[in-house]
Amino acid sequence: MKKNLTLRALTEGAIFVALAQVLSYLKLWEMPWGGSVVLAMVPIVLYAVRWGIVPGLLAGFVFGILQFVFDGGFAIGWQSIIGDYLLAFTAIGLAGLVKREKNGAIYTGTVIGGLARFLVHYVVGATIWAEYMPEEFFGMAMKSPWFYSLLYNIAYMGPNIIITLVIFLILNKPLGKYIRGEDLK
Repeated sequence: MKKNLTLRALTEGAIFVALAQVLSYLKLWEMPWGGSVVLAMVPIVLYAVRWGIVPGLLAGFVFGILQFVFDGGFAIGWQSIIGDYLLAFTAIGLAGLVKREKNGAIYTGTVIGGLARFLVHYVVGATIWAEYMPEEFFGMAMKSPWFYSLLYNIAYMGPNIIITLVIFLILNKPLGKYIRGEDLK
């Protein structure tokens, strides 16, 4: 039985990472220096909540590699590759902290994974990308790289988190048992 679950976890992980990669090409909105509003967080969060933190982190890590390799990998050095791709997308897997808990686990997992990814992008933006801060952004004068990074990253991560929550709200009724991982018990 355990072997079957391991095989199922690997298979679902591969399918969900591939689905996330495909969804990442359907950009609803894209920022000028990287970052976009896409539906790609949905499969990674769902996988993490179904299978737990370790599989979720691994799926996020693999997705981060694919994002860098196939989505144009916008980076200014190895530090931004590690931060903006490997660490940020791996952080989505923290949604697995609420593995198969009560009804709201998928929503809590979305917030945890989304905020963790945002925090990584925020720190990377304020430190590594600081020298590229414009004088004006969203009609405001930029004096602090921390404030600029906050505005820049919340501009796309906020909508990503909200859209992911809305999708799970819509899917919860028809796919609730699957989302909660009841088929794995």
